[in-house]
Amino acid sequence: MYLGMPYATLSNALHFDYSGCTPLRIYDWPHENTPKARKRNRQGVAKFIQLLIRSNAGLIAEVENTGMSPNWEDPSSLFSDLPWITQCPREFDFANSHWPEQFYYAGPFHDGAGRLELDFPWDRLTGEPIIYASMGTIQNADAEVFRTIAAAVAEKDAQLVMSIGSVLRPEQIGPVPRNAIVVNHAPQLELLRKASICITHAGLNTVLESLTQGVPQLAIPVTNDQPGVAARIDAHQTGISASLERLTASHLSVLLDELLNNSLYLENARKLQRSIVEANGLSRAADLLERAFGLT
Repeated sequence: MYLGMPYATLSNALHFDYSGCTPLRIYDWPHENTPKARKRNRQGVAKFIQLLIRSNAGLIAEVENTGMSPNWEDPSSLFSDLPWITQCPREFDFANSHWPEQFYYAGPFHDGAGRLELDFPWDRLTGEPIIYASMGTIQNADAEVFRTIAAAVAEKDAQLVMSIGSVLRPEQIGPVPRNAIVVNHAPQLELLRKASICITHAGLNTVLESLTQGVPQLAIPVTNDQPGVAARIDAHQTGISASLERLTASHLSVLLDELLNNSLYLENARKLQRSIVEANGLSRAADLLERAFGLT
């Protein structure tokens, strides 16, 4: 804005809706098109904006030292008239038509290329249904969550693959059932192609990778946009969400049985899979940007 340079906006995490028409992505509220719900949504937006202003006080001061004075009470005013593109598929979002004309749904901004090659003990897979579990790459240091997941799968006719990230060591999880494989890092895309369920922190990238493979999700949101992603999983019934604060092995086991035995979740995940393939989000986003910047 200061340089007068054209810019577009990409939401690779779940996009923000500051209008109050739908719940802001940090909340796990269901979408309800009622005056009461919209009032709740607007109050949630106002609370979040004040948090943004307080936490970004230093940044705001630097911007205003340049002579610029954006409307900090309306973060959407920082977006330009050029495309604002989200990798959330339209079919996975809450239904609403209030978006500005420069807002575009695309789909996942990845094609599976450019990933590190990871060693994985493929020979340990037994052919049983795979339950793949990952709590992301940032908020994944709670060993108790992984212990709970392992205990929930222990008695099932399935095989658990847990990717625990860089912070923990497998031995910190403790003894795991015979049907569990625990690694620090797993080839996620390859495993999702074989998986029956994905247990996830509801990070948008992992959820979209699951949907791209038509795999139902069991979401355990932690923070950031994860509550909003989990709310959409519930709304579209591509899986089920569970509260981290009330997580127990027995409850998780019941939810896994529901996902394994009720074909509704698989059917809905595969509907989203077809939508993602048809949308071809990576190419759509590139086309929108090339047109906006006069590159075609």
